[in-house]
Amino acid sequence: MFAAPRYGTGSLADLFPSLLAGFGVPGETDRLGLGLSADRVCVLLIDGLGAAALAANPGVAPFLSGLTSTPLTAGFPSTTATSLSSLGVGVPPGQHGIVGYLVRVPGQDRLVNALRWRLHGDGDRVDLLNELTPEQFQPTATVFERAAANGIAVSQVAPHYQNGSGLTRAVLRGSEFRANVSVGDLIDGIGIALRAGSRSLVYAYHADLDTTGHVRGPNSEAWLLELAHVDRIAAEIAERLPPGAALLVTADHGMVELEERVDFDQRPDLRADVEQLGGEPRARHVYTAPGAAKDVAAAWQEILGDDFAVLLRDEVISRGWFGPIVAPQVAERIGDVVVAARGTRGVIRSGVEPLQSMMVGHHGSLTPAELDIPLRLFR
Repeated sequence: MFAAPRYGTGSLADLFPSLLAGFGVPGETDRLGLGLSADRVCVLLIDGLGAAALAANPGVAPFLSGLTSTPLTAGFPSTTATSLSSLGVGVPPGQHGIVGYLVRVPGQDRLVNALRWRLHGDGDRVDLLNELTPEQFQPTATVFERAAANGIAVSQVAPHYQNGSGLTRAVLRGSEFRANVSVGDLIDGIGIALRAGSRSLVYAYHADLDTTGHVRGPNSEAWLLELAHVDRIAAEIAERLPPGAALLVTADHGMVELEERVDFDQRPDLRADVEQLGGEPRARHVYTAPGAAKDVAAAWQEILGDDFAVLLRDEVISRGWFGPIVAPQVAERIGDVVVAARGTRGVIRSGVEPLQSMMVGHHGSLTPAELDIPLRLFR
């Protein structure tokens, strides 16, 4: 079963514009209907926390489960690079252009890893894509830049490797970066950042739940123990909020466990007329030989069956998977064929992507477990 991203009314891209409206920033709209007016706000993003998984475990996460809840979705694909871009720019993927984990960029001979800002298979960071800096690759002003321009002290509290990274420069620029070295440092750093200036907006990121889900699976005891740990982190942050401040906890995607892997590297019938395979196991961008897209789509649909939606680029654009607007330069990055998993299968690459292929937990598609994310508010 597929869900639909609620772009414009209930997606991750609508969160920060709604908060900026509460700060009184001109031109911003409370798209989520939060009605939140506060001088100090922290958004804590827990990587990999699906709404369904949180709702199914209230005893494990009593603090988060007891907070005011607003339904929210990620966009498509439901993956970290795309979601953080939607969050940071405040627009759907069709406008900010980070349309997947691995995407084709015209003029590059290899796919670009949008999360690590590298050419796929290359250990060197890519700071220039055909002489485009990350700021030129995604030129729209971020929500942080818009907030700072209106006198709000904006901070990002996150791991040091995100400071100055290509993705941060492209979609999360405009804030003062505070690197955290531990959970305690994360909590303390948020408190310090919230007290900056007369008005403050803080974005904080925590990755361990996602890592645990990928390696051990989102149904594992390890994942539940990590969820309990995340719940305590959120409670500790809430206890230390300055007077009148607000804490919002959200995520970038949920996760499912793969029960069957279809190995592209071992299937000549899937590789026929395919020049490059982007995306990730649950949401693939298939870049075909010229003129072969329809034949490839038909072949993949027959091979994979009803567990997968196999659509041409124009079809996914018309269905609004990437948002109501897809800029022409963004459309070029979308696969000639787009493949999204409905059930618990995925298309892996055992030879080219061995570590990813062995992971237990995955995300990227439009199932509710992957697409629906929590938004919990503490005042």
